[in-house]
Amino acid sequence: MEEKEKQDYIQAGKIAAEVLDYGRGLIKKGSSLLEVTDKIEKKIFELKAEPAFPVQISLNAAAAHYCPDSEDKIIFEDQLCCLDVGVHVNGSIGDNALTVDLSGKNIELVKASREAVNEALKIIQIGTKLGEIGKVIQETIESFGFKPVRNLSGHGLESYNIHSKPTIPNYDNKDTTELKKGQVIAIEPFATSGAGLIHEKGNATVFAQIVKKPVRVGFVRDILKQIESYKMLPFTKRWLTAKFSEPKVNYALKQLKQFEIIKEYPPLVERSEALVSQAEHSVIVDDKIIVTTKLD
Repeated sequence: MEEKEKQDYIQAGKIAAEVLDYGRGLIKKGSSLLEVTDKIEKKIFELKAEPAFPVQISLNAAAAHYCPDSEDKIIFEDQLCCLDVGVHVNGSIGDNALTVDLSGKNIELVKASREAVNEALKIIQIGTKLGEIGKVIQETIESFGFKPVRNLSGHGLESYNIHSKPTIPNYDNKDTTELKKGQVIAIEPFATSGAGLIHEKGNATVFAQIVKKPVRVGFVRDILKQIESYKMLPFTKRWLTAKFSEPKVNYALKQLKQFEIIKEYPPLVERSEALVSQAEHSVIVDDKIIVTTKLD
């Protein structure tokens, strides 16, 4: 890794951590999920960075990928809120998450995911086996009486690529693949009181371009040009409806999905509808590991 790229990862992580902490303070009873999301995304730009993906606040049984559209009416009450924030600086990404319990009844579940990521960070070094990370995460979550979500995982981070290799398991899958110097990874445990599996449920508002192809319809071309400005990173419908009419955006998204230019990412919900908590940090694997998303 070049020194400039390394510094960009460090800067992206620092900003991501600051924005995550800012967002935590906004999640309060009586506040609008949409307004909070908008404020968090605005903060990223104020700090001279860009979103690596749309800010997501997934509630209760939803583990990930909930992003409000422009008509979202959700008000925070007593939900369990997983806040996931990703930031990039010149394509280098900082990805972090935390859980806010507005009910005050799920303190141990929040601790389970937070302590799992903290315990995993203690063993990260060059040569650490992926299965060993999963084992630590699983054992920590189970020590609180909960289960890890087995079909969600941590992941590698690369330039303009939020989910690259390696896959970091949240349970002991016996993977003997070793971490290598220069890799950037996100450790991302999810803890649940349920079955420990998620599935896609609900309408997608998060998308990503997966290939580059031409399109014929003029306004679809204009919308695709806007999507291309995200450089293959995930985006949300709300970003498009801020610039184009909703009917045009709906038509364009339908066309682009049909032509397999974009992929959609529906909310990921725990299969037994049980509560889910999340925690996440980003790490540069080096002679001495650098947790880029830890606040000073």
